[in-house]
Amino acid sequence: MDKNKNLFHAIIVDDDPAIRESLEQWLELADIHVQTYSNALDALKNIDSTYSGVIISDVRMPELDGMAFLGKVPDNIPFILITGHGGIALAVEAMKAGAYDFVEKPYKPERLVELVKTACRQRQSAMKARQSNDHLLGLSGIEKDIIGNSEVIRKLRQQVLMLAQINADVIIHGETGTGKELIAQCLHKYSVRNKHAFVPINVSAIPENLIESELFGHEAGAFTGATKSHAGKFEYANGGTLLLDEIESMPMYFQVKILRVLQEREVTRLGSHKSKALDVRIIAATKKDLKVASAEGEFREDLYYRLLVSELHLPPLRERKEDITFLFQHFLNEAALSNKLVAPDIQLDDQLALELHDWPGNVRELKNTAERYLLTRNISGISLQELLQVGNTGAQTINSESSLTNRLEYVEQMLIAAELKHHQGNIKAVMDVLDLPRRTLNQKMQKYDLKREDFLV
Repeated sequence: MDKNKNLFHAIIVDDDPAIRESLEQWLELADIHVQTYSNALDALKNIDSTYSGVIISDVRMPELDGMAFLGKVPDNIPFILITGHGGIALAVEAMKAGAYDFVEKPYKPERLVELVKTACRQRQSAMKARQSNDHLLGLSGIEKDIIGNSEVIRKLRQQVLMLAQINADVIIHGETGTGKELIAQCLHKYSVRNKHAFVPINVSAIPENLIESELFGHEAGAFTGATKSHAGKFEYANGGTLLLDEIESMPMYFQVKILRVLQEREVTRLGSHKSKALDVRIIAATKKDLKVASAEGEFREDLYYRLLVSELHLPPLRERKEDITFLFQHFLNEAALSNKLVAPDIQLDDQLALELHDWPGNVRELKNTAERYLLTRNISGISLQELLQVGNTGAQTINSESSLTNRLEYVEQMLIAAELKHHQGNIKAVMDVLDLPRRTLNQKMQKYDLKREDFLV
């Protein structure tokens, strides 16, 4: 029934024709599409859960009064009650029953117009978020867990499902924020071990003097303060999966003990001489290349090869740009629902800015940016392009009215800035990636006020 989702819509229900006509005129002048009814029963015949507008109703009406009408309207449709016979008790009752707002006569028409527009925006935002969530609900299995349509993500989902069926240890490589723990959870969820515990532990967060107790456990009296026995993470994960996140930060002396546990598949608590057999799958997550770390003496080579039964590499966002806008809108909708705010539409220029951004923090940064954008936009009106360019020298933004020349220059500037940032000011690397002669690159950097020293780390 509501074909044009971009317009504001309102249904007015009042048994007084003069009031209906007056309200309709005010709202129509404010570009709000209006339908009017003299009674609630007729209105209900034309209202369903797909309606994206607002209902404005009088309280006192024959056959079905405003409060009873409110109870029959589908949930989440904003419902505004108007009455000349109000009071605190009735207002409280209406709000408890789910009314969006309660307006007493006389009121300023301008206030009602703004109220209707705000309610419409929230309604349409909620519907858009629900459609996005319905799309996710429509996905089956791992497609709902690992979101994205890029080729690298489709391949990753296949790899995860395949490895989940193999009872082997796994190393997950990935930059900060790429979702290493999520992938580990999926490896557990789709394996035969999913009836047992998935135990994640961040190795870097454990004090060095407690790491053995935390992972292997201890008996009462094993050390000062050990008043009772304690099962370590390996025991707790028995039958299931243990994720050792940031394993590159594990102390070298302790890596020897971990190696022995992996080889023997048994663990001995501190203060005990009795070992316990283990049936646990180990997933090691790291943002470093452990092979390089081993060659440089920062990680034990024998432990690296013991863990290297199977391996997964998680792509950074810059290698799956076609997923960025969809993920951003998804996180934006989630944040809007949880904060009861309106999620703005992502315009073409916003999409361009999202895809050209380097995203060093990957999906974690993308999610945080979506939440920050929603909140700061509602407070200060900042644009997404401005938010992404905070702190960047020579940054400029474009809009839908910009000329083709301005848009192309914007794309060129953003591409050069993104590559300078990614390659940390390495001019030779930027020349190779963009296939530009040094002189041409220098000229364009001068044109856009991009200075190499601003990108050095």
